[in-house]
Amino acid sequence: MVRPRIILADDHASMLERAIRLVADEFEVVGVANDGRSALDAALLLRPDVVVFDISMPVMSGLEAAAQLSESPQPPRIVFLTVHDDPAFVEAARKAGAQAYVVKRHIASELVPAIRLVLQGLTRFPSGAVDHASSPAH
Repeated sequence: MVRPRIILADDHASMLERAIRLVADEFEVVGVANDGRSALDAALLLRPDVVVFDISMPVMSGLEAAAQLSESPQPPRIVFLTVHDDPAFVEAARKAGAQAYVVKRHIASELVPAIRLVLQGLTRFPSGAVDHASSPAH
């Protein structure tokens, strides 16, 4: 069975390592990046099914990279994995093209389920942070 292909982008090596460990059994990690520009370049080159972005990264933020990636032909699904739990960041992520948003303190319980949902064409955002009317699943 072909496993969905993902790229992980975070400027903290320990967070990347943790994310890799969490997703490796179910997904093929085809790339990692520690800044938004590198993540965008890798996504355009490797054409993964999903890109997991941190918001705050050097060179280019995850929000900027996601917005540019969303404009590409056949963009991948986009998940944000971030420390920011402010509703304004959640809304900015949605506007940048995200289908899911996971706060890092919930990485162990929420990252893999969020990736599964976006691969099914669903969205997942924190409860109460945004209007869920267009989100079949939370």
